[in-house]
Amino acid sequence: MKGEKRGAQSVVLRRVLRQLRKYLPAVSLSVFLALLTVVGNLVAPILFGNAIELIVDQGKVDFAGIFYYFILCAVTLALTALAQWIMNVINNHVVYSVVKDVREEAFARLQHLPLKYIDGHSYGDIVSRCVADVDQFADGLLMGFTQLFTGVLTILGVLALMLYFNWIIALAVFFITPLSLFVAKFIAGRTYKLFKKTSALRGEQTAFIEEMIGNLKVVQAFGREDENSEKFDAINENLTKASLSSIFYSSLTNPCTRFINALVYAAVALCGALTLIYPVLPVAFGIGKLTTLLSYSNQYTKPFNEISEVLTELQNAVACAGRIYELIDEPCEIPDVKDSKRLEDVKGDVSFSGVEFCYEPENPLIKDLNISVKAGQRIAIVGPTGCGKTTLINLLMRFYDPIDGSIYVDDNDIRSVTRHSLRKNYGMVLQDTWLKSGTIRDNIVIGKPDATDEEVVAAAKAAYSHNFIMQFPDGYDTVIGEDGGSLSQGQKQLLCITRIMLCLPPMLILDEATSSIDTRTEMKIQSAFSTMMKGRTSFIVAHRLSTIREADLILVMNKGNIIEQGTHEELMNAHGFYCRLYNSQFAG
Repeated sequence: MKGEKRGAQSVVLRRVLRQLRKYLPAVSLSVFLALLTVVGNLVAPILFGNAIELIVDQGKVDFAGIFYYFILCAVTLALTALAQWIMNVINNHVVYSVVKDVREEAFARLQHLPLKYIDGHSYGDIVSRCVADVDQFADGLLMGFTQLFTGVLTILGVLALMLYFNWIIALAVFFITPLSLFVAKFIAGRTYKLFKKTSALRGEQTAFIEEMIGNLKVVQAFGREDENSEKFDAINENLTKASLSSIFYSSLTNPCTRFINALVYAAVALCGALTLIYPVLPVAFGIGKLTTLLSYSNQYTKPFNEISEVLTELQNAVACAGRIYELIDEPCEIPDVKDSKRLEDVKGDVSFSGVEFCYEPENPLIKDLNISVKAGQRIAIVGPTGCGKTTLINLLMRFYDPIDGSIYVDDNDIRSVTRHSLRKNYGMVLQDTWLKSGTIRDNIVIGKPDATDEEVVAAAKAAYSHNFIMQFPDGYDTVIGEDGGSLSQGQKQLLCITRIMLCLPPMLILDEATSSIDTRTEMKIQSAFSTMMKGRTSFIVAHRLSTIREADLILVMNKGNIIEQGTHEELMNAHGFYCRLYNSQFAG
């Protein structure tokens, strides 16, 4: 299990490094500036030590020499600060460019994911991966860039200079080093798993909050406030425990490294003092050199502190990056075949031949479905909830592909044509509306961006939405919020109908298209639909059977099968399932 975890981490890290290849020149410059920063920080203590060596005794002070070293030190520190600032600017640019690339990859993949993935994951979790996890990934990556390079170079540089000045002190420091490495490994090894769990729980909490906000009216209507509060409290409690556990281990970093810092400082001071009292080295070693080495002891241990924090943050970043890459690596919907053609000049003949489909292998839904629809026919699809009506629409639009069998449009297997051209030939009005933030006009012209104002107004009048649009002070330029803002559900549905009225494609899908509209307006809309459907193949899903009496063919579905088909009169005379279903809606 541990091997699998380490393997997963290394895979994610390698992938992050691959994404950095694009910015290799900037990364190389950052490494060079990190080297300059470390050199500057290592040279400054030497200059201070040399200045202290010029203070020999009372009356034996070389003030000119001290002033010279102080000037050199000031210039060195100024150049070091400048190099560090430029390095930070470059690191910020690289990190947020990588984050931009990751977000673009994630969003691009979302556009091409099969509907099955969206149906199987909560929206909040997907949003959390694209927003919160990417932010956590950026924070960890930025800390890694800013501190990891300089920390490693500082440790190596300090050890080399300590060896040069006093190998005894260097050996003492060197033997304490494994303790720092052990502490870093201990903390990092336990934080990855906890941070990963925290990220997953954060996504679950985001999903639940989003669900509650989107359905607050339903929650209040059914008095589910207390139950939802309890569920939220349970998720929040789990998130709190996971967060506290991860923070507990990450918070060990500072006190542990401070303890090691004190050990290193004490070792340098003790060994240095003993060397001064009992000289055992042939090289000159004075108070100035001891001051330099004491300064180096602080510089040596500080990077271990920073690297421990960096490793902790990197564990969190890797955990978050893993969740992002899981989304990016999700298989796209099956691509169009190489020789797929565009569906053009569509008449509207549609047929199902031996179609079989299921969402889960153990629960077959549609078996051996055969339908033949002629161009211009109005096909009504009725049946109890869960019988497969919406699934049939998903198959028509190729949101899902059948497991077996084929669907044809004008004798073209829909798998042999491009999805875009197929869907462009369908006009779709669903019970669930979709409107984007923008003006009312922007939402109407989605399917026909080059439409003129006259065409937009004509479509709105045909859909009976013109009157309520003109009641707004800005008319068609009225800005509405996400999902229609303050518009009523009926007004939203009218705008969606207007959108189709403007495009008038050769085939129509109306899935409870008037479910949120009042009876009087529905009668007008049905009249408009009748005009719109003339000469167009139309698939109408309806629960109110009175609205589909004029259909050319009614398909009665139950448990994924067509159990009856015919006109309204034929089905009523047959006194079968449809007849019972129809009469049940008008029972006294």
